[in-house]
Amino acid sequence: MNVTAGQFAIMAGISLLSGILFSWLVSFRIRANRRFFIVTSVMPFIVGLVITFVSGNIGAGVAFGGAFALTRFRSAQGTADEIAAVLISAGSGVAFGMGYVAYGALSLLVLGLAFLALSSVKLFDHASLKQERLLNVTIPESLDFTGIFDDTFNRYLSSVESVGVKTTGMGSMFRLSYRIRMKNPAEEKEMIDELRTRNGNLEISLLPYSESMAQL
Repeated sequence: MNVTAGQFAIMAGISLLSGILFSWLVSFRIRANRRFFIVTSVMPFIVGLVITFVSGNIGAGVAFGGAFALTRFRSAQGTADEIAAVLISAGSGVAFGMGYVAYGALSLLVLGLAFLALSSVKLFDHASLKQERLLNVTIPESLDFTGIFDDTFNRYLSSVESVGVKTTGMGSMFRLSYRIRMKNPAEEKEMIDELRTRNGNLEISLLPYSESMAQL
């Protein structure tokens, strides 16, 4: 596909502007750092650039695939919102690269507004999910943690599920993670104080539950 300088300039300008507008729209709902929004802003142009110069050229496609395979990504697992934003940015870049500049810009604008609108709808919120917490309890390696907190959990929790055991402190301690639901949220301090008497006053954290946090 032959691309003139004017066509390339139009693609670059519109993809960058629409990418910045999309990142600005989703920033009202996604809590992320500045680097994430910079990446989502320039991704439509980057993907469009690759599609533009690789399209129809088998050798360039193979070379790009090999270079991409050598790249190793080391980043924390993103939330569902962040993954969706990245996929939208990348998907619109395909439209830009294939010459459908108006469709690419329109898709970013429409999906950005849809993302913003759907995030504001309370229909998808479930009160029971908001009550679930992630409890992390650090214990020394010498302590047998099997059933050690059962009596405390029975007293304060309406439900509890073990979601992981991880070594920490160079293997000298264990971190136990539980998915819990309090009988009475006002008794959080009493429960934590009781757990501290069992784990030797080591670190305890009680956080809103999410699958990504449970895997850290």
